[in-house]
Formats: sequence, structure tokens, C-alpha cells
Amino acid sequence: MSENSRSISVSPVNITLAELIALGDQRVPSALRSARQLASQHGGYRSRFRGRGMEFAEVRAYLPGDDVRSIDWRVTARRGKVHTKLFHEERERPVLIALDYRRPMFFATRGRFKAVQASQLAALFAWQALSRGDRVGGFIFSEERNLELRPQLGKKAVLQLLRQMVADPVWQRSPHRPFAPQQRLAATLQRLQRVARPGSFVFLLSDFSQWDDAVEKQLALLGRHCELGLVHCYDPLEAELPPAGSYRLSDGERDLTIATGDHESRRGYQQNFNNRRQQLEDFCRRQRCRLISLPTDADPLESLSATKGEG
Repeated sequence: MSENSRSISVSPVNITLAELIALGDQRVPSALRSARQLASQHGGYRSRFRGRGMEFAEVRAYLPGDDVRSIDWRVTARRGKVHTKLFHEERERPVLIALDYRRPMFFATRGRFKAVQASQLAALFAWQALSRGDRVGGFIFSEERNLELRPQLGKKAVLQLLRQMVADPVWQRSPHRPFAPQQRLAATLQRLQRVARPGSFVFLLSDFSQWDDAVEKQLALLGRHCELGLVHCYDPLEAELPPAGSYRLSDGERDLTIATGDHESRRGYQQNFNNRRQQLEDFCRRQRCRLISLPTDADPLESLSATKGEG
């Protein structure tokens, strides 16, 4: 862990408002900043995506040279003459931080819970967005609820997000309750797609359990109008089995003993993780979005230097 980040984690299984606020003093690596950023504040971005990043102003009669994509078809039909929408360019970019608080995120064999790691990095993203003059919002989702915070300007918006993260009821639930998802990840991302305004930068922090074709479809649709950054949270045990031996596991209701000495089983287990990881990397390469790897035993700040993908 780096000298600057020794005070990041007070508890490996919980977060506090004080520690998330303290992260505002950390020096964030340049890997967090978009390569498309042309200025430090006030809309200095070159947009590659098809979202407008604009605020509606008024409707007027269509004039030669107007963008046909801005035609207001309802007004056109009502008045019998082509009309187009006019927009004010937004001066601050919306940054929406989507944070996965589903039960699999509350797990670690080393370091800190995936949810703790993700929360710390989410706070770093929020403080960095504030320093650029961007608007900050949040989308926190779990089995219990979805919480949406509309992007707003200023330190107050960041503090609101951090308070909601700390106060979320997921931190109070029993740690031994089995994971029984009521809603697939793809359905949650469909909701996120409706929340994110065109032109936003969306950071999604998750372990991406339930990753499938439906998830890829929803993220691809989101990427048509927003710039994406994916943060893959995982525990080292998910990537590789522990040293050869016999281990007892429990999900809170059932016990299971596994033997990890078989070479073929170890290799197959690791290959399954590598295959899932490769799916993430392939998706980010196709969609030209960045990918950050965040194992539970790593320093969140140092993980930013390993960013992959476009950006």
C-alpha cells in the first residue's frame, strides 16, 4: 500500500463517512482522467459518443442546415410544419457513479470486502469529478433497493453520495444470508440506462456476477449515449484456488468441503475466471471503454495505473 493511501481503509468489512471524505485529499493518478478531456473544467471534452450532452431550450420552425436528428416530430405533426428542438450546451459534464451493493460484493478472503474497495474507488471518482468542475450523481443498487441521485454541482453533491453509501441498509444485513437475487443484473442495467443522461460519463463498479449476453446488450445500449468506465472487483480466491489442501466453506445454510490438490481442477478453475475476465476485456475493446481491475488485496489508487481499454 502506498504512503498516501495508508489511511484509506479503517475496516475491511465496512466504510465510514470520515474515511471517504479523507479520500478527497488523495492525489488521483492520471489514469482516471479521460483522454478526451481538453480542459480541466467547463465542458472541455471531445465527445466520441452519440449522446448530445445538451439541455433543451425551445422549439422553432426548421431552417435549412438544421440537424434533422433534432426534429420534434410531435410538434411537427400538430402544427403541420417541420419544427426542430434547440439546446443549450451544458457547461459541466454529468458523472454518474453506479455502485454494486449486491450480496456477492460483501466477500473477501484477503484485503477488504469487494464492496469496501468499490466504495473507496467510487469516492475517489467523485472527488476527482468535483475537482474538474463536473456534476456528480450516483446509482446504488442491491437486492433491497435501487437509489438514484441526480448529478449536481458542488461539494454538496459529493457529500450526499458518500452519505448515502455509508447509510445504505446493506451494511446492516446479516453476513451469512445466502445470495438469492430477485432481479438479474441486466434488468438493473436497463434501469441505469434510463437514469443516465446522454453525454454522461458512467462509472460502473461491480464484480459482474451474472454477466451474460443480456448484460452486454444493456451496457452496449448505454454506451451509445454515454462514455463508460467499468471497474471489475474480485477476490484473489475467485481467480485462483488456494494452496493444495482441504477447505470448509459455508453459505450460511449449507457446508461444503473442497479439496484443491488436483492439478486439472485447479487449472480448470483458473481458466473459468480467465474466460470471464476475457469477456470483460473483449467487451471493453469493442465498445471502446476503459476497464479497471480491482482485487480486494490491492490499493485502489494503485489499481488505477493498470487501466485497460480505450481512454
